[in-house]
Amino acid sequence: QVQLVESGGGLVQAGGSLRLSCAASGSIVSINVMGWSRQAPGKQRELVASITRGGMTIYTDSVKGRFTISGDNAKNTVYLQMNSLKPEETAVYYCNANVRSWSGTRDYWGQGTQVTVSS
Repeated sequence: QVQLVESGGGLVQAGGSLRLSCAASGSIVSINVMGWSRQAPGKQRELVASITRGGMTIYTDSVKGRFTISGDNAKNTVYLQMNSLKPEETAVYYCNANVRSWSGTRDYWGQGTQVTVSS
């Protein structure tokens, strides 16, 4: 099996920054894509950003220019640098990964980390 462990969430004032980390471990042959999604209370989960093994990135429009996703293939780790945070970005942030293991390829999710942006 594969486990994703997130860290770096917390409380920050509006305009501040946070850096999230997510490390994958377990029966990993390779990771195709890693990404971050978020879910605010009463709202659907939305994709924030993702990065492929080759380094291609995508971002949801609302975070372009403020968030940066990066990855370390050797460490099976993905990071999300979040700058100029807004109160409406308060949410639980989830890491996900599309992982190839010896038993096949599937998606995995982390347990989530809370990000709270105060006004």
